[in-house]
Amino acid sequence: MIRILAFLAVVFALGLGFAWLADRPGEMLVTFNGYQYQVSLMVAAVAVVAVVAAVMIVWWLIKALWNSPYTISRYFRVRRRDRGYQALSTGMIAAGAGDGALARKKTKEAAKLIRSDQEPLIQLLDAQASLLEGDHEGAREKFETMLDDPEMRLLGLRGLYLEAERLGDRNAARHYAGRAAAVAPQLAWAAESTLEDLTERGDWDGALKLVDAQKSTRQIERDAANRRRAVLLTAKAQALIDSDANAARAAALEANRLRPDFAPAAVVAAKLLFRQNDVRKGSKILEAAWKAEPHPEIAEVYTHARPGDAVLDRLNRAKKLQELKKNHAESSLAVARAALDAQDFSTARREAEAAIRMDRRDGAYLLLADIEEAETGDQGKVRQLLSKAVRAPRDPAWVADGVVSERWAPVSPITGRLDAFEWRAPMERLGQLIDGHEDTPEAPVPAIAAPARPVQERAGTVEHTAETPGTATEEKTDDRAGEDHVTPITAAAFAQVPEDAEAVEPAQELTRLPDDPGVDPDDAADKSTRRFRLF
Repeated sequence: MIRILAFLAVVFALGLGFAWLADRPGEMLVTFNGYQYQVSLMVAAVAVVAVVAAVMIVWWLIKALWNSPYTISRYFRVRRRDRGYQALSTGMIAAGAGDGALARKKTKEAAKLIRSDQEPLIQLLDAQASLLEGDHEGAREKFETMLDDPEMRLLGLRGLYLEAERLGDRNAARHYAGRAAAVAPQLAWAAESTLEDLTERGDWDGALKLVDAQKSTRQIERDAANRRRAVLLTAKAQALIDSDANAARAAALEANRLRPDFAPAAVVAAKLLFRQNDVRKGSKILEAAWKAEPHPEIAEVYTHARPGDAVLDRLNRAKKLQELKKNHAESSLAVARAALDAQDFSTARREAEAAIRMDRRDGAYLLLADIEEAETGDQGKVRQLLSKAVRAPRDPAWVADGVVSERWAPVSPITGRLDAFEWRAPMERLGQLIDGHEDTPEAPVPAIAAPARPVQERAGTVEHTAETPGTATEEKTDDRAGEDHVTPITAAAFAQVPEDAEAVEPAQELTRLPDDPGVDPDDAADKSTRRFRLF
């Protein structure tokens, strides 16, 4: 569009120029080689323009002829390159689709049309084709060749890393990931693998530097980086708690500053402060963490802040925690444990039962069993509470990748993943073995009154008569109101029985199955008028 406007502007300018000359007549005299040439000014201007145009055309023709070999070669070179890139594109698509034969064919075609040093993607396609053909050794050699090219070095490290992972060689995989992370810390796969290696070796400082590099390159968000730093600083503090108390304290306090609700960081920071007789600051840290999320380890450290405190002092500190987080099972359990140590069985029992009402789980029943045994020694009640603990849901614990641990750890023992442990109830038990209702009073079972036996035995024949409600039935049953009338069987009656008569076995009483719900008394009363009677 701009070119069209420029062309129109030039034409318009030329038109204005010629119009201006046409409005101003004049003559031009040229003397050349003894001759004089006299023409008008307009003709002279047209002649000058024509000469300039002719010179330009001649110059363009000469230049085109001079550059024609290069132009022709460039045309064929561009055409060849386009064909090569078309083959490369088709090969990459075939490799992504898993067509090894087509990928290898297009690799060879692209290599003929394009030089591999000019297009590094040919090396990648060659390596991918080798992997699809199952030639892993050849693929590894190609990836190792890429390490010599600065442009292809990260690609080669990535390929070698994946091959090492496929073979299960974690050391080699982490070696290649470490080299890649040193060059480009923004690569997620390299940084994560290197971080796992550093945490497994206990190099917390190196892991912290790597997390800072990830944060600076914006590979991870700020909150995620702070969470990782808190985990790593807590692990560092736990490792240095016995060797370098000052460094451990600095790391723990920084971890607690990054995550005040992180129980392990608060616990290790408070322990180090308590060792240095800074009970006030350590208690504040534990109280803040307790308000965010109560944890039994926080209660344990908080109640034993002063080793010389009496059991009543520890009970008072537990009650203070309960005031900070009311109506919570952990608060009640903390007070119950402290009260059990102080031999205050009534308080211990009350708080343990309150914890069961708020969160029914096995730890509360076990604590209640300890209270029962310490106070009364009633082994029957103790066994009953232990049976309830077996059927109750499990207490929360540190869980990571199916592993249940009583203590927190910075990495998973299965996968090596950082910050894998979570404080939650283990999920191995999908449901209660028995849906018990021991805590609710049992409803009394209504007694079902047995109806009067409507059977009368007579010597001789036995008849079955279906009784229907009405006057006739009432008249028949008037003389039988009260006790059943049974006619005694005498020897004469047995003598009257014919010899060919079929023997009748005595009726057996039906045995009720254990899971038989029985008969509703109301239904039995409704159907009493329709039952059969034996006369």
